[in-house]
Amino acid sequence: MSETVALRPEILTLPKVLLHDHLDGGLRPETIIEIARAEGYDGLPSYDPAELGRWFRDSADSGSLERYLETFDHSVAVMQTADALHRVASECAQDLAADGVVYAEVRYAPEQHLTGGLTLEEVVEAVNAGFRDGEKASGDRIVVRALLTAMRHAAKSTEIAQLVVRYRDDGVAGFDIAGAEAGYPPTRHLDAFEYLRRENAHFTIHAGEAFGLPSIWEAIQWCGAERLGHGVRIMDDITRDDDGATSLGRLASYVRDRRIPLEMCPSSNLQTGAADSFATHPITELKDLRFRVTINTDNRLMSGTSMSREMQLLVDEAGWTTAALRWATINAMKSAFLPFEERLALIEGVIKPGYDQH
Repeated sequence: MSETVALRPEILTLPKVLLHDHLDGGLRPETIIEIARAEGYDGLPSYDPAELGRWFRDSADSGSLERYLETFDHSVAVMQTADALHRVASECAQDLAADGVVYAEVRYAPEQHLTGGLTLEEVVEAVNAGFRDGEKASGDRIVVRALLTAMRHAAKSTEIAQLVVRYRDDGVAGFDIAGAEAGYPPTRHLDAFEYLRRENAHFTIHAGEAFGLPSIWEAIQWCGAERLGHGVRIMDDITRDDDGATSLGRLASYVRDRRIPLEMCPSSNLQTGAADSFATHPITELKDLRFRVTINTDNRLMSGTSMSREMQLLVDEAGWTTAALRWATINAMKSAFLPFEERLALIEGVIKPGYDQH
């Protein structure tokens, strides 16, 4: 699943837009080890960077979302101080910029970083400062915004939503909920979503990954999600007859008609069993049906991936062209939780010229 992929120089240099990336799923293995040693965390399965990186990938290759989520125990454990959060966020911005990402929304759950005594506000401020330092260290070649995530099984969603509104002019672009879908429907958090809508704030919802159409329907029709995190199970509402003609159900039609963005993460979906291969991943059929698909990494450490790797595999195994990658990149920029003028400036001034060179 996380085999080495030969990345072509032209793929590496293409401008990329990333909407679905988890901060605690993208740490450098050497950083995890250094922070663990400095802070006395002795629970790592290995203290060799190469071995630890392999452990994360192999453990995530389980075919189960629940087991996939277990790998985060170690990454979150070393993200419990302001210095650690600042470092991880700065390195995240630098790593993405080195991969050609020009705009990224990186999500994390502030409530998971409190065991070292930080407040929710201190967590947000440390991460924001790290992103700004990472942007500067990358020569301002990337813009990074945070998405604050609430956990489906917890009861802090309204508190996290309030943080989004408080910091929306200081590097926080929007809100998300994440965690196991089964048994934890998004409607448990209606108060948070209603508050965000009243405040004209942006939010996305993990839906349609491990659970099917009811999760997507609730996220859109009950909660008002602007984007769907993954959304791969929308395929359950799309059929082909014996002659190959495609028919969309009412929910799939609504998602396409409304241009609701799908934050698709192919490598991650293979690990969690939501898809079988890059060649057959629904992202290609959904692209052909003109859904607003976007390409994303989800968890770069656990999947051993990058935006360039995701794109290269779509080219190599699913027949994508540079024109298709350009289309998906512009889809993502159009769908970003960034003011219109800033989105337009990146599309016209960075993305289109970058693709015109190839």
